[in-house]
Amino acid sequence: MDSKPMQIGQTEESLTSGDENMSVPLSADPPAMASEEALQYLQSIAPEELGELLFTDSLVTTSDTGKELGEFTVSIELTRHSGQECLLIHANSHGAIDNVPMGTSVTAYVSKKLQTLEQTHHEYVKLEDNHLDKKTYIVLQDGQYVINRVITQGEQVQRSDQTYSLESMKGFISEGSNLMLQRVMVRKGIADNLTFLSFDPDAVLCKATYQPLEERPQKVGENEVVVMGIERTVHSKSDMPTIWQTYFISDGHLSSRVQIGSPVTMRLLRMPPTIFRDDKAEPTKFPKKPLNWEEDMQLYSKFLDRKEELKGDHATYMKHHPELKALLADFLQFLLLRKPEDVVAFAADYFTAFSPSSISGSAYATSKEARYAPRPNSPFKKQDEQS
Repeated sequence: MDSKPMQIGQTEESLTSGDENMSVPLSADPPAMASEEALQYLQSIAPEELGELLFTDSLVTTSDTGKELGEFTVSIELTRHSGQECLLIHANSHGAIDNVPMGTSVTAYVSKKLQTLEQTHHEYVKLEDNHLDKKTYIVLQDGQYVINRVITQGEQVQRSDQTYSLESMKGFISEGSNLMLQRVMVRKGIADNLTFLSFDPDAVLCKATYQPLEERPQKVGENEVVVMGIERTVHSKSDMPTIWQTYFISDGHLSSRVQIGSPVTMRLLRMPPTIFRDDKAEPTKFPKKPLNWEEDMQLYSKFLDRKEELKGDHATYMKHHPELKALLADFLQFLLLRKPEDVVAFAADYFTAFSPSSISGSAYATSKEARYAPRPNSPFKKQDEQS
């Protein structure tokens, strides 16, 4: 079944099992709103404050008995998105509990006022006879937010599309922007009970509150440091609140992270290099290497010069788009976990799930239709026309 994105307060979801296809409209609820104090806090963030918070955190995930289960990393760096300088935020958590592989990854482009421009959120749990896979894609386009969600559990595929106006999303903090916001709060300070907007586990817009926690000592390696904490509560409209308690070293580095009620904790094992407030990192410059044709006019020399120029251009592109490495790493890890027979079909399904031209609804009902809009010169289009 094809469905168009719906406006705020309206959602249509399709549950697919075999050839069955059902659409269940959800009732509208009063929209959540961010507090005026939260909106003012976002506006008070200066771009130079963010320059001190561009680094990578790496924590180890442990059970309540101290057993290492996996790792959690967060990296934040400058990049460009649609011609706009912004932040690239990538978080990755992977491990195994009771020998069951599971993980979460977030890749987000966020403006310097912490407005989410685009985000991909992927969660999976790989059971022996069944698997759960959730993908949520958020993008700001044409003056509104579009949210596409795909949940796969066994043979069931559930898709949902939502559209929100910019006005209704004022004060929205995504999972990606939350990681930078908390670093800012550590360096800038935080008032009690700032209320922003976020999505609950069911991708329903709701309130998210932040409040400071009391400082406490924490042992990191051979050192004991005083850490400060922030409690983030996502107030779901249909379920219990989700509460995260996160502690930081004074320079903004993560020291521990735990979800209340969860048996696992993320901890820092080694002290990172200290970042001082007066450190001003100079932006990396990539000067273009001039091509000196006068030095050697031979054809082979021109070929070698051109080769070096292309290598430098490709390296610069990779440095300006570090999300490419993160995207390929996430896909390759998921590919190796699933080990599909048809890698090409698996890759097509993986990447087209978030395409704006992807057809919503039953994956079986549209099996004879293109689930994407092929380019005019696409080989897939030619095959379809010949058949």
